[in-house]
Amino acid sequence: MEDKLISRLESAVTRLESLSAGGFSRGGDLCRDASAAGPSIAAFDDLISQYVNNVIRVAENIGGQVLDILKIIEEAFNVQKELLVEISQTQKPDTAGLVAFLKPLNDVVEKMCALTEGRQSEFFNHQKTGADSIAALMWIAYTGKNCGMSMPTAHVEESWHMAEFYSNKILVEYKNKDPNHVEWVKVLKELFVPGLRDYVKAHYPLGPVWNASGKTIATNRGGPPPPQAPAVAQSSSSRPKQGMSAVFDEINSGQSVTSGLRKVTADMKSKNRTDRSGVVCVAEKESHAKKPSVTKTGPPKFELQLGRKWVVENQIGQKELVIDDCDAKQTIYVYGCQNSVLQVNGKVNNITLDKCSKMGLVFQDVVAACELVNCNSTEVQCQGVAPTISIDNTEGCQLYLSKDSLETSITTAKSEVNVLVPASEADGDWTEHPLPVQYIHAYKDGQIVTTPMDHSGG
Repeated sequence: MEDKLISRLESAVTRLESLSAGGFSRGGDLCRDASAAGPSIAAFDDLISQYVNNVIRVAENIGGQVLDILKIIEEAFNVQKELLVEISQTQKPDTAGLVAFLKPLNDVVEKMCALTEGRQSEFFNHQKTGADSIAALMWIAYTGKNCGMSMPTAHVEESWHMAEFYSNKILVEYKNKDPNHVEWVKVLKELFVPGLRDYVKAHYPLGPVWNASGKTIATNRGGPPPPQAPAVAQSSSSRPKQGMSAVFDEINSGQSVTSGLRKVTADMKSKNRTDRSGVVCVAEKESHAKKPSVTKTGPPKFELQLGRKWVVENQIGQKELVIDDCDAKQTIYVYGCQNSVLQVNGKVNNITLDKCSKMGLVFQDVVAACELVNCNSTEVQCQGVAPTISIDNTEGCQLYLSKDSLETSITTAKSEVNVLVPASEADGDWTEHPLPVQYIHAYKDGQIVTTPMDHSGG
């Protein structure tokens, strides 16, 4: 037992020396604090030993960028451990103090998010999985029911839920190609669920336990605080913008998303058009659109997390959702929204719609991609540039492209999609191009030849 404790303390000291060398220094008393840590810190050491080290072992079999992801995750867990040690002897700070206190962890999270920026790597799905899952560690920012965050255990689960969107893509891609990547997803999930989730549930179900008689926090930790406190996730953009009412009046009157619906002539229509029940039909089918609201859904969210990720969840019947305080380093994740419209004013890195119904999306530019998965009756309008638009398992998607986005690469799987492009230089009319959903496969000259089925109706 003593040998195990000594080994654990030696490991803690080694990590502290490493963190200090990287600029993460908390003073001369921290090593002594670690040695006097209570059972929650010992349990966190066990979490690292059992789960983090296991993920690293699997990542070493892959190497390269995948291993780099896990090194950042390891660093984040080590930083969180030292924060927990310090919390045990520190008074609860105000918001500014909390921002300063959490800056070392926020810096590591930002380091992970930076991997997903710019030109997409072949391991983009791994990077996104890492960036979304590492956000689970921000449970430590929970300060109470009015702080804008879910409770700690729920926050961990929700973070992995967002990461799972990309981890599932890894499973599909590597299922029959490389079992190491499949194993990587498996052990990474185990790290967060049940690993971190069960740890938080057992030791900090109501958030971090501060020391009422402890020391106070200095608000300056070697640099300015991030632009927004992770603990105060609610953004000013989540509140209704009076000036945006006119914008959505314009959209609904036919100047934006629905302009194509009202001006497409009869000869442009396809057999799929009757499936459409998106933004333009909301007013006509109001009584039907309200029915999904009685189903079991989570609480609505509209918040900016860690200064990097917009989370829009479970919004029902909200036609004036607007994000305009955004930049090219931020991502947007929209989940479980119904009968709503979201407008994004500005360039962002990535937009994902997941399990949304009767949802309208208007955006300007994305650096990486706009993705739809498991959606129904959606209308999406790209007003600027989008390198890639991916649509997976989605029924009834109307995709409007501007003249600047005509070179967009569109990928679809198990989806019904109509692409509408400007019919002429003069704004107004749209030309519709239904994407094939049926194919003809024939065996010719020793191989299978696949061609799309003709949708001309001739």
